[in-house]
Amino acid sequence: MRSALQHERADHVPVLAEEVRELLAVRPGETVIDGTFGAGGHAALLAAELAGRGRFIAIDRDTSVRPYFERFQRRANVPARLLRGDFAVVLGQLADNGVEADAILLDLGVSSMQIDQPERGFSYAADAPLDMRMDVSAPRSARDVVNEESERELAEAFRRYGEERFSRQIARAIVRRRAERPFERTTDLVEVVRGAIPAPRRFGDGHPAKRVFQALRIVVNEELESIEQALPVALRLLRPDGRLAVISFHSLEDRIVKRFFAVQARGCTCPPEFPVCVCGKEPTLRLAARKAVRPSPSETAENPRAASARLRAAVKT
Repeated sequence: MRSALQHERADHVPVLAEEVRELLAVRPGETVIDGTFGAGGHAALLAAELAGRGRFIAIDRDTSVRPYFERFQRRANVPARLLRGDFAVVLGQLADNGVEADAILLDLGVSSMQIDQPERGFSYAADAPLDMRMDVSAPRSARDVVNEESERELAEAFRRYGEERFSRQIARAIVRRRAERPFERTTDLVEVVRGAIPAPRRFGDGHPAKRVFQALRIVVNEELESIEQALPVALRLLRPDGRLAVISFHSLEDRIVKRFFAVQARGCTCPPEFPVCVCGKEPTLRLAARKAVRPSPSETAENPRAASARLRAAVKT
């Protein structure tokens, strides 16, 4: 098995790199928080903008990022520390301890580093234990969800988090199959999902199991709950004129971010029919980009994984 440091692909240019750099506009002497460190691609980019002055705080729940962080730390030329845990929890701890930040980045979802480690079970393209935990010490894996959740709960998860139109058929097939023997590996699940989807629909929108794997990963890691919790805490951490940037990779994540930014940028919560504002709430964010920023055609040609990325950014007023 390859070690993390053998994964020299960690030096790849991160998704929307130049756009992140421009929108976060990091300056020397500032405090930067990378809430989803991963392999450190964005971190290296942002630390370089500090020009040897300031500090960098990295957060990740995955214990396997330690070698990546140590390599980043040797090259960063700024004080840097790595805090392990769910970014929502760690951001809250930082806020409670009076930490203030000038720039915060959240790069949501599973990282390339995790996908490229087949033994983690994130990919439907490789045979591996059915795991999908970003934090390997977490008590519940994808195997537990698939083997223990009811048919109704599975169908709801696939529909809600994977936007899978055949959620009920897939859930029914899973329950039937696990009555014979429990699911253990990713290929077991892929086979059942493929068989549950009508043949003409299996390859109309990518791999037939991709939406089920997305849903399971979100459930196992409680990803949407973390985003909902993290965004207001990140806002609290920012100094005035501090910048928050969020990269999402599917509509469920982006919808949460878009809604939060819109509410905070609007301020007033009075009903539209009120002639004047009576709530007195002022905007707390100013949108740095009116719409979500998408990768250029050249970036998606070089890195197909970037195709679904959306970047939103805002400035604290």
